Amino acid sequence: MAKLYSECPKKQNSLNPKEETVSFLLNYSKALSVIHCNNLKFEALLN
Repeated sequence: MAKLYSECPKKQNSLNPKEETVSFLLNYSKALSVIHCNNLKFEALLN
């Protein structure tokens, strides 16, 4: 068991998301609005 923890982790592949995915996430984040009222948070998606 100790041998497993002493080894260096293998190098992970870099993530290459599709342009469509990045565009979707950016548009979603632009449309999302968080409203703070007293100690409450309301999330509204402005479409």
